[in-house]
Amino acid sequence: MMIIYEKLSANNFSVLSLDGFVRRQEVRECWRRVEGQWKLLPIAYVEDWTLEDRRRRAEDILRHVEAGDPVYGAWDQGSLVGFARLDPARFGSENQYVDLAQFHVSLPYRGRGIGGALFRLACQGARELGAERLYISAHSAVESQAFYKAMGCVEAEVYHQGHVEEEPYDCQLECGL
Repeated sequence: MMIIYEKLSANNFSVLSLDGFVRRQEVRECWRRVEGQWKLLPIAYVEDWTLEDRRRRAEDILRHVEAGDPVYGAWDQGSLVGFARLDPARFGSENQYVDLAQFHVSLPYRGRGIGGALFRLACQGARELGAERLYISAHSAVESQAFYKAMGCVEAEVYHQGHVEEEPYDCQLECGL
């Protein structure tokens, strides 16, 4: 397996690029804030994308690529197996944050270092945008949180209210750049 990492463009990405992507995640435990403390709770469900979901997300990614937003991809033999998209608009009291707006690795490729490589590319891209910190509204599943902790993420000092309202069970994280 030779993974190639590169920025997405209209030349290497289309609305069909996620057709073979496997988003599936079988969640068994999630972190939740209970009475001011983080607790690991038995919360089980399966998260997955249908073909329609993948195409809709691909259309959205393509719009961001065409707008010039930084989007990084991991490719295996011409198939997109992971991606990370930054929202270039800085925010925070001192414009210190750039948002990791999307971050996914296809199920058969998880645990192979691809997520770490994409995360480092996203951090580099955020630095190039002038940010001091990468902001992540992250899935609360125990596996997702373990990954972000391994990448050096901590609970965000300042929560992005829009993310909290959109995904109230996400964990709001940041990573210093």
